[in-house]
Amino acid sequence: MDPLSLSRWQFGLTTVYHFLFVPLTLGLGWFVAYMQTRYYQTRDEEYLKMTKFWGKLFLINFAIGVVTGIVQEFQFGMNWSEYSRFVGDIFGAPLAIEALMAFFLESTFLGIWIFGEKKVPEKVHLASIWLVAIGSNLSALWILLANGWMQHPVGYVIDPVTGRPLLVDFIALITNPKGWMFFWHTISSGLATASFVIFGVSAYHILRKQNVGLFVKSFMMAAVVGLITSTSLFLAGHTMGQFMYENQPMKFASVEAHWETSSPAEFSIITIGDLTGKQEVWSFRIPAVLSFLACNNFSCEVLGTNEIQAIYEAAYGPGDYVPLMVVTYWAFRVMMTIGFLMIAVSAFFLYASLRGKVENAKWLRWAVWGIALPYLANMAGWILTEMGRQPWIVQGLLKVKDAVSPYLTTLDLLISLIGYTLVYGSLAVAMFYLMKKYAVAGPDAAMHESVDVAPTLVGSDD
Repeated sequence: MDPLSLSRWQFGLTTVYHFLFVPLTLGLGWFVAYMQTRYYQTRDEEYLKMTKFWGKLFLINFAIGVVTGIVQEFQFGMNWSEYSRFVGDIFGAPLAIEALMAFFLESTFLGIWIFGEKKVPEKVHLASIWLVAIGSNLSALWILLANGWMQHPVGYVIDPVTGRPLLVDFIALITNPKGWMFFWHTISSGLATASFVIFGVSAYHILRKQNVGLFVKSFMMAAVVGLITSTSLFLAGHTMGQFMYENQPMKFASVEAHWETSSPAEFSIITIGDLTGKQEVWSFRIPAVLSFLACNNFSCEVLGTNEIQAIYEAAYGPGDYVPLMVVTYWAFRVMMTIGFLMIAVSAFFLYASLRGKVENAKWLRWAVWGIALPYLANMAGWILTEMGRQPWIVQGLLKVKDAVSPYLTTLDLLISLIGYTLVYGSLAVAMFYLMKKYAVAGPDAAMHESVDVAPTLVGSDD
C-alpha cells in the first residue's frame, strides 16, 4: 500500500485498459477505408453498408480509446514526475510529434469523414478515411518509438551536471530497431484484432441469416487479413525475442525460466518454480531449442538469471534485477499459445470461405467467441513487455523506484486509483453496451443512423 506500488497498479490499470481499444482502432480503420474504396470503385451497395456498419463500430471504439489515452499521459506528471524530469529531453520529442502531427491528422480528418459526407467532394471524403487510418498508425509509431527508447536507449549522452540523458542523435531515436519491432508487432496485432472482431460479428449475423451476402464477404476479407497478420505476429515476436536476447538478456532469461547459463540451452515447455521465483521445482524441457530461438543455431550460449544478476550487481550496485518471473513466464506462454491458435483459426476460416461452406457451418458459433482471443493475447503481450524490464523504467538508466513522484501519499493514490477504477469500469460497461447494440443491430440500422444525419444535427442551432 505504499505510493510506489499504488502508482504501478494505477499505471498498469490505465495502460492495459487503454490498450483494449488501441489495436481495434489501428486495424479496423484500414478495413473501413478499403470497404469505402471498393464502394467508390464498384458502386456496390453492399460495400456502402459494410462501410457504414463497420465504420460505426470503429467510431465507438475510437472515442473511448482517445479518452483513456489522455488520462494515461497525465500520469507522467502526476505519478511519475521524476521519470518525466529524467527523460523529458528525449521522451518529449516523439510525444510532441505524435500530438502535433499524427493525432491532429487523424482527429481533423475523422471530423471530415463523419460530418463531410455529401458536403465535400466524394474523393475528399474517401481520402479522409484513409488519412484517419494513416494518422492512427502514425500516432502509434511515435508512441512506440518513445517506448522503444525506454527499452533500448540510443542517441543520447548523459549531462555531467544534471545526470539526465540528452538527445544528441534524433535519427538514432527514430530508427531505433526496438521501436520499429514494436510497431511491426502492434500494427499486425491491430489488423489481427480487427479481423477476429469481424469474424465474430459476421458469424453472429450469418447464423441468423441476416445480410448473409454482406457478412460472408466481410468474413472472407477478415480471413485473408487475419491469416497474414497472425503469421506476421509470430515472425515479429520471434525477431523481438532475438533482439531481446542481445539487448535485454535478463528479460529473455526470465521469459524462459532460465536460471543457469548453458550451451546449448533447453526450451521450457512447462516449469514450476518455488514461491521466491528464484529456483526450479520441476520442469519439462526440450534440449537445444532455446539456443535456436535465441540465435538460430542449436549450440549458442544463453545466460541464466543467476549469472546476469551478478553482472548487473557489479555494474549497477546491489539490488534484485530479476523480474517477477511467474508473470513474465506465463504471460509469454499465454500470448504464444493464443497466437498459434489465431493462425490455425484464421487458416481454417479462410479454407472454409474458399470452399463456400460458411453460411450453414455449425462451427460459426465458436467464431463469435473467438473475438476474445486477440484481446487476451494483447494484454498478455503488454504485461510481458513492461514487467519484463523490471526493475528498470528506462533500461540500464533509471529504476522504477526512482521514477515515482516524491510527494505522493498513500491516500492520494487510493483516491485516484479507486476513482479511475470506477470511471473506467463505467466506460467499459458503456463501451460493451454500445458495441454490442450496434453490432447486433446490423448494417440496416447503421444506414438509418448513419453519418448522413450528422450535418442536420450540427446545423440545427442555426
